[in-house]
Amino acid sequence: MTPVARQEVLGLYRRIFRIAKKWQSASGQMEDTIKEKQYIINEAKTLFQKNKDLTDPELIKQCIEECKARVEIGLHYHIPYPRPIHLPPLGLAPQRGRAFRNQEKLRKLSKPAYLRSYDEVS
Repeated sequence: MTPVARQEVLGLYRRIFRIAKKWQSASGQMEDTIKEKQYIINEAKTLFQKNKDLTDPELIKQCIEECKARVEIGLHYHIPYPRPIHLPPLGLAPQRGRAFRNQEKLRKLSKPAYLRSYDEVS
């Protein structure tokens, strides 16, 4: 990892923990605030630990972009959880065959940047 990328990653890590420290839930209830703060901290630790050994600059750049997008979306909508994507269900194609593989490929390509690592961790 280049020194510039390392500084950016560490800056994002510190920023996430600062956000978690100041986080207030939208409902205003203390137990919701505690749960959401804990979610933010656990999610950050899990994803940063999972990606600590990355060496490919393109992959590191994608992870940084995903992190920035998730932080901005969380702050904008005031929810720490990833926003769901709205894609049609898999009911259109049979469960095997070329049509199913094509539909799976399209679903994978249409997944937003802020949800790339969500399925891998949860």
